[in-house]
Amino acid sequence: MSSPSKRREMDLMKLMMSDYKVEMINDGMQEFYVDFHGPKDSAYQGGVWRIRVDLPDAYPYKSPSVGFVNKIYHPNVDEMSGSVCLDVINQTWSPMFDPLNGEAAALMMRDRTAYEQRVKEYCERYAKPEDVGTAQEDNSSDEELSEDGYASSDEAIAGEADL
Repeated sequence: MSSPSKRREMDLMKLMMSDYKVEMINDGMQEFYVDFHGPKDSAYQGGVWRIRVDLPDAYPYKSPSVGFVNKIYHPNVDEMSGSVCLDVINQTWSPMFDPLNGEAAALMMRDRTAYEQRVKEYCERYAKPEDVGTAQEDNSSDEELSEDGYASSDEAIAGEADL
């Protein structure tokens, strides 16, 4: 079995060779941004988001911290902080279980069409390519982005971004 640092290097290399834009924050390999586009044929299509990923020293034995830099309307993401709610116990997450954005979860369950319209409004307002760069400048200081601001996940970093 390879060491945690080798696993981190391998996972980061896979991510950098993928279609995602990866930007290292410091000289190390533990903090970076990943830019990705919303999935085709979804309400998120046309949106561009940036997430900040912090890999702990004990990665992969301890899960990474992930948070959105620019706003996204999703039951699993806190609208104000960008924190991602990743329920590692229940891998089949549903908006009924522990949503960080209760309003988004309720709207998704109650009126799917209205939910998708709100998602598209957020894409227009907060998820254009120019918004990703602006959001990073506003939120890039280490003091503002502490590990406490993000939830953790056991999911692989190099996997597909699920929205």
